Amino acid sequence: MLNQLLDKVWIANHIPHQGDMCLLDSVRTWDQTSINCIATSHRNADNPLRAHGQLGIACGIEYAAQAMAIHGALSAPADSPRPKVGYLVSVRGVNMYATRLDDISTNLSINATCIMANESNMLYEFSVSANEHVLLEGRAAVVLNAESLK
Repeated sequence: MLNQLLDKVWIANHIPHQGDMCLLDSVRTWDQTSINCIATSHRNADNPLRAHGQLGIACGIEYAAQAMAIHGALSAPADSPRPKVGYLVSVRGVNMYATRLDDISTNLSINATCIMANESNMLYEFSVSANEHVLLEGRAAVVLNAESLK
């Protein structure tokens, strides 16, 4: 694992999510197969994913998807002109152990591990935790450069 703290500015410069939709605050560790990120935005009253005065646990999937996007940017070859664009196409085996994220007073820890990758697809396992308690976990499939698959 590389213990290289990457901040929100770095993240915003490397993923398509901008402004309030850039949900993650930092990358704590990463290597070629996995990443761990930290988030505090779940406590923000103006979080763009909030609905009906709360941030539901299913929104943790977006936090995990952004960690996957960051992992893709970090894993891209240094000589690539730009990172491949990834689209989240499915989530499977999702288990939710809480109902909300906005009532979690501590930082969120988001983990994503790539368990399969080829030129056009990636499969990740992910989890969102707080205080070492898993709040949400599952698997996600990502299609890369979908516009070129036509």
